[in-house]
Amino acid sequence: MKFGLFSHIPWPEGSDPKTLIDQMLAQAVYGEELGYDSVWLAEHHFSRYGLSSSSLVIGASIAARTEKIRIGTAVIVPTLHNPIRLAEDTATLDVISGGRLDIGYGRGAANYEYTAYTVDQSSSQQRFQEAIKMVEGIWTTPEYTHQGQFYSAHKTNLVPRPIQSPHPPVYIGASRTLETLQFVASTGHCLCIGVVLDTPDAIDLVHRFDELSKESGHNIPISNVPFFRYCYVAETEEKARYDTEQALNWTLDVGQWRRSFEEGSEVNHSLKDWLDQRSEKPPSYDYLLNKRAIIGSPEQCIKQIKALQEEGIGYFGCNFFFGDIAHEKVMKSMKLFAEEVIPAFS
Repeated sequence: MKFGLFSHIPWPEGSDPKTLIDQMLAQAVYGEELGYDSVWLAEHHFSRYGLSSSSLVIGASIAARTEKIRIGTAVIVPTLHNPIRLAEDTATLDVISGGRLDIGYGRGAANYEYTAYTVDQSSSQQRFQEAIKMVEGIWTTPEYTHQGQFYSAHKTNLVPRPIQSPHPPVYIGASRTLETLQFVASTGHCLCIGVVLDTPDAIDLVHRFDELSKESGHNIPISNVPFFRYCYVAETEEKARYDTEQALNWTLDVGQWRRSFEEGSEVNHSLKDWLDQRSEKPPSYDYLLNKRAIIGSPEQCIKQIKALQEEGIGYFGCNFFFGDIAHEKVMKSMKLFAEEVIPAFS
């Protein structure tokens, strides 16, 4: 069983972006010391939901401070990038990190991100597939030339080339769109599961991917699929709940708030003002606790992760750093998880 770290790097009102990014970097360094296999960053734009709009830049900073832990994007949105530039930046990060980069792609779901980038979201599936294929072509093909529906390149020679051969491992996030799942399986890439899916739906998606991967002849083991959940462990269930309820509720509130924008974003507005006037509430803390999180005592966390393992999951991603949870609590939970939970899977 592999264990990774994951975060959006949330930005609650009144907090300092540099401090929060520094905390994420410290968590990555500490994660390597504790024996976690990887650290993954999510790309989000224009929102307090996440500060890692330039996740590859933050990844390079992690690479400079670490030696072994793998560095992943979960996910980067290729439709919001020039594929040539994305190939260059990812290859450079693979070189800087000594071949430790994992690339996770996703289409993204926020309308306002596409609007701000002036990208037509209705064509996101076609752009998504073309961009991923193009980046892979640039990684691997000298004098790469492409004339596509949305992107083009002429005799492109990538400098530097990635260290990993033939290229960094590729993971693709999917949720409910069958076309995306079919694309992942047919191209021989690996699925990745985000925190936005309820666990039963996520397990079903993993098994459907397994079937499609076998049908395509690629046979990607589902044990390779990174399976991300909100995660927190404390000495008791009561302590775990006390430490996380406000932080998860913030995540739910801001997630709902940002999705209400077709253009612009919530970042220059007051969360309290919006909460006072909203007409519909998001899922409850208890819903997330039961459907998208592994939160509790060490014994409870072990039991829940073993249930995932019985479904074939072999790569568990821990989102310890969510909402307005204090950095010290994150570090303490990471340590307790490494000492009390991970050994149960050795």
